[in-house]
Amino acid sequence: MGDSPTPDGAGPGPSTVDETQSSQPSSDGGLRAYTVRLELVDEPGELLRALAPISENGGNLLSIHHERGNITPRGHIPVEVDLECPPDRFADVVESLREGGVNVIQAGAERYGGEVSVVLVGHVVDTDLSETLSAIETEANAVVLDLSLAAPDGTTGIASARLRLAIDTGRAEEVLASIRSIGADKDLTVVEPLPGGEA
Repeated sequence: MGDSPTPDGAGPGPSTVDETQSSQPSSDGGLRAYTVRLELVDEPGELLRALAPISENGGNLLSIHHERGNITPRGHIPVEVDLECPPDRFADVVESLREGGVNVIQAGAERYGGEVSVVLVGHVVDTDLSETLSAIETEANAVVLDLSLAAPDGTTGIASARLRLAIDTGRAEEVLASIRSIGADKDLTVVEPLPGGEA
């Protein structure tokens, strides 16, 4: 992502999703500041492609910070973008990002307030783990925060993948139903968390 500007003195960003809104409109007509967190493939031009929908929908970039040393479980780069725009245009910015194929980890009021952990058991690697993670993020609308893989018989044998997922508050059963469906499609056993505990 050689086209990525970074703010002066930017250190490692937060490890969890975050969103900020200024408490008062700015002096130039009701603009508000927002932070969105994106996940991008580490390829030339990806950052520029991801930023285009912001300006096209009336947003103004304030700063950009990408965390090259902090790879997501899917092997992508987390990018934090500070922008300002009228509050009534922010949803258009986010929707345009998603329509453009950008994985929006966090934006606005969509704060992920819950977590759930599951374990997938079976031919996890051999059935394309990356595709499974992508399906969980898109179909279950969950964000993979952490991934632990155990493959004692090698990548073609039975393995287990423990996933810690960020989810919207109150959506645990819906998310688990989607993960069960994804697991069934790949002949994977889904070990679900016990109430009040983790898998």
